[in-house]
Amino acid sequence: MCGIIGLKGNDNIAGEAYDGLLTLQHRGQDSAGIITFDGNHFHLKKGNGLVRDVFRTKNMMRLKGSVGIGHVRYPTAGSYEEAESQPFFVNSPYGIGMVHNGNLTNQKALRKDVVEKDKRFLNTGSDSEVLLNVIAHELAIVNGQKLSPKDIFKAMTAIYKRLKGSYAVIAVIAGHGLLAFRDPYGIRPLILGEKKTTKKTEYLIASETVALDTLGYNIVSDIAPGEAIFIDEDNNVHRQICAQNPSWAPCLFEYVYLARPDSSLDHINIYKTRLRLGQFLAKRIKKENLDIDVVMPVPDSGRSSAITLAHELGVKYREGLVKNRYIGRTFIMPGQEMRRKSIRFKLNPIKLEMKNKNILLVDDSIVRGNTSKKIIQMVRDAGANKVYFASCAPRLIAPCVYGVDMPTRKELIAYNLTDETIAKVLGADAVFYQTLKDLQEAAHKGNKAITGFCGACFSGKYPTAEVTEELLSEMEQDRKKKTSKDQSEEEGSASWTIL
Repeated sequence: MCGIIGLKGNDNIAGEAYDGLLTLQHRGQDSAGIITFDGNHFHLKKGNGLVRDVFRTKNMMRLKGSVGIGHVRYPTAGSYEEAESQPFFVNSPYGIGMVHNGNLTNQKALRKDVVEKDKRFLNTGSDSEVLLNVIAHELAIVNGQKLSPKDIFKAMTAIYKRLKGSYAVIAVIAGHGLLAFRDPYGIRPLILGEKKTTKKTEYLIASETVALDTLGYNIVSDIAPGEAIFIDEDNNVHRQICAQNPSWAPCLFEYVYLARPDSSLDHINIYKTRLRLGQFLAKRIKKENLDIDVVMPVPDSGRSSAITLAHELGVKYREGLVKNRYIGRTFIMPGQEMRRKSIRFKLNPIKLEMKNKNILLVDDSIVRGNTSKKIIQMVRDAGANKVYFASCAPRLIAPCVYGVDMPTRKELIAYNLTDETIAKVLGADAVFYQTLKDLQEAAHKGNKAITGFCGACFSGKYPTAEVTEELLSEMEQDRKKKTSKDQSEEEGSASWTIL
């Protein structure tokens, strides 16, 4: 999961890219970067840290040009070194800067082809650098002094045949324009917006609509699965489906947790979807006839669902856990020990709301269970009588291979345990999970045209055919080796996982 943005036609491109990345900061806190093109030169600034820490006034003044792209990173492939922050750049052909959100499932084979057959040099372990070199190679083959939209889409047809997995991509091609495309299943989100001025029409492409809203752009459309969009030097927009047999499978975890509630993805409003998740959970919990005094969300992503859940149950809704907003998402925080400490500093209970009460806590998901266990104990220590725990997401039983760095299957608490056993492990009086059917329905109600979703982490069924048991086992072994290596190298391991 990363956040990407691309802008074309604005004289203050760097400033808008910076502001747009701030709105997408929740999608990645490891690194940030912007590259612009002024007609003669590329200007690049990137580094580890939050957007506000990477860029200074002097950096912004040097990022000149009317076309540019930006990125906030949450690593899922490669390492955590600054060299792997994005955007990536190659000088041949033409000069191309690129940002990528997603994960290539065939990156090992693709890396070998890029080096041995395409004769291109790779300097990092990032699959995004591999992807950029695939784009560069295919654009070089069409080999026009000046690329036409027809040339671009011809190259894109070849690119789609080589890539597997998930990818939402934006690229600047020097002297030509802005290129964006989305994988054939639309797993990772990408939206096109426009802003009409007296002089021209300006364009913005971003991971979420919140970036368009904040910067004053109107939504044109979501980029479709398998679709490529090319905005030329004269700001003409060219669009074409370049992948064979595309079909819908957007990531369901985006609607549960990843995206901001004030965003819409594929015309599905995140906030409304989460409200519906609370309604569906309430129907299940009502059947248990529990004595619940109060419903409390685990801030922030559990809040929307908790509101409707409380309403449907006819019990009080209270904010019993206060979040320290100066601590980032523990979801994307390096090191197990750092995550453990941050959870306690991040949340603090209001004991007055908890003492001698039967409390239903509502969170977005339960992954390994470490965070949930600590929160439940925190609430008990604050004086709660009984603590029930509801997950807006279904049971997580399989790793995501499409850009969310989840643990191996055996590390997922729901992989081989019953709900009753999970409740005992977490220290809860009972645990309630959303059903996959209800999650799909909650999202589907937002856009009936979406014919399917990716819920592989909940079902173990992956939409792309290359994800086999052999590939999953190989990826889990790679993860174990990397985690072991990181832990042996330094205290505060750089193994990043969802808790």
